[in-house]
Amino acid sequence: MSILREELPNIEVVVRSEQSPDLANALVRGKLDVAFLRREERASGLVYKLLRREALVVVMPANHKLAARKTIRPSDLVDEILIGVPNSNSPVLRAVTDRYGKQVGIDLTPDHEALNPAVAISLVASTGGVGLLPLYVRNMLPPTLISRPLNGAPPMIDLVLGYSRANTSPLLKTLLGKIDQLKFQVEKR
Repeated sequence: MSILREELPNIEVVVRSEQSPDLANALVRGKLDVAFLRREERASGLVYKLLRREALVVVMPANHKLAARKTIRPSDLVDEILIGVPNSNSPVLRAVTDRYGKQVGIDLTPDHEALNPAVAISLVASTGGVGLLPLYVRNMLPPTLISRPLNGAPPMIDLVLGYSRANTSPLLKTLLGKIDQLKFQVEKR
């Protein structure tokens, strides 16, 4: 936010926390100018600029039997209580997880589905299970939960900046012109 304010001091920023499909729908309807979201292929007329690729990590209770390991093998997830996301509100994350499961030969169908990261964290804590979640979630974990990387090449999910192709806002044009510079400044911090 500070970078946006420095670069575009007259911009009005309204932060909304919603699922990517909802953000994409708001972009299509012209309710939002820009959003940080997942690449929603079902939403037509949107343009996406890749901001970063993020690994999925295994989130588990700090006292879980796998917690002592530095990395988690995919086969370690077999027979664990799996916390995941429903396809209805997180189709991109669910597709990445399902594709990874097929690639490594294990079923990653969740035992419990969480509508957002806070619910996923709560379900991991309350069930003693494990979740495959984007790396950023580790910043939200309470001390009773930990994250571990997957052994080998982890599944990756893109974070993108999305906007409507039909949006002709001069402010959007200015923001898009600054986005690569902003990405560089964020990476340096």
